[in-house]
Amino acid sequence: KTSVESWKADPKAPIDCFYVYPTVSRDQTPLSDMTANDEERRVAEQQVSRFGSKCRVFAPMYRQVTTTALGAMITGRQLPGGPYTMTSAYGDVLAAWNHYLKTENKGRGVVLISHSQGSSNLIELISKEIDGKPVQKQLVGAYVLGMAVPVEPGKDTGAFKTVPLCRSASQVGCVVAFSAFRADKSPPANSFFGKAPVAGMKAACVNPANLAGGKGELKAYLSSGALINGPGAPPRPWVEGGEPITTPFIKAPGLLSAECVEKDGFNYLAVTVNADPATPRIDDIKGDLTPQWGLHLIDVNLVMGNLIEMIDSQTKAYLKKK
Repeated sequence: KTSVESWKADPKAPIDCFYVYPTVSRDQTPLSDMTANDEERRVAEQQVSRFGSKCRVFAPMYRQVTTTALGAMITGRQLPGGPYTMTSAYGDVLAAWNHYLKTENKGRGVVLISHSQGSSNLIELISKEIDGKPVQKQLVGAYVLGMAVPVEPGKDTGAFKTVPLCRSASQVGCVVAFSAFRADKSPPANSFFGKAPVAGMKAACVNPANLAGGKGELKAYLSSGALINGPGAPPRPWVEGGEPITTPFIKAPGLLSAECVEKDGFNYLAVTVNADPATPRIDDIKGDLTPQWGLHLIDVNLVMGNLIEMIDSQTKAYLKKK
């Protein structure tokens, strides 16, 4: 059976969210411009809009390394205007953060949210501008997904000296970080994710479905079709013979579970699809790109419901503490 779940943004939300989006720009130049095209708007709808029910969302544009440049780098080509770096991207994110603090924050608590290239920028921002600085007391939480946050083995700190990994839903000022792969398809040796770029450290893995460790149910908000099949594409069938899906997202309770796994030098979120061939509901998900990428495209969607619950509990704990 199906039912419709609705939500709405809360203009009086007690905290803010500062979101840095992943690599999506299709501009044909190495670095994107500052125009919000369909791809930037679409990823914000996919990854951060639902947080608007819990926080005021700020989502600045920045001159990111484009998908065009990323494709060239992966295949060993060089685009005109290179070599190019992420210096402009981080400079824009830093400027946006400082502008937000000066004009909008007014002492409010804030959750940082990012994915992929956006997380590379937030890792640098937290390290340089928040970790051990006065503004750290306003950090409700940081969800830095799809990029390795280096931590020391056996510890909850590393790249961040005083901003630890999250271990409970009421812990304030902590970090959630992971890269997702299917449980039956572990990262190959040449994978882009799940391994720390710093010698002697490992990539952090925090499971939002079970912060204390072990397996937990993922409360995913998956695209009903457009994310995988492109804008304007008809929704994929989710129930054999069932009613047409008319919403942009779907939830499938019990379908997905996950746990952090350390294997062959990688530390990652292993996602299990709990298929049940006896029922008419779909028995698999989409979101894989290549073995090296794993479930990178849907890192955020996989844990959206878990993070919505987490931001709720962290906000309550932050306001009580404040």
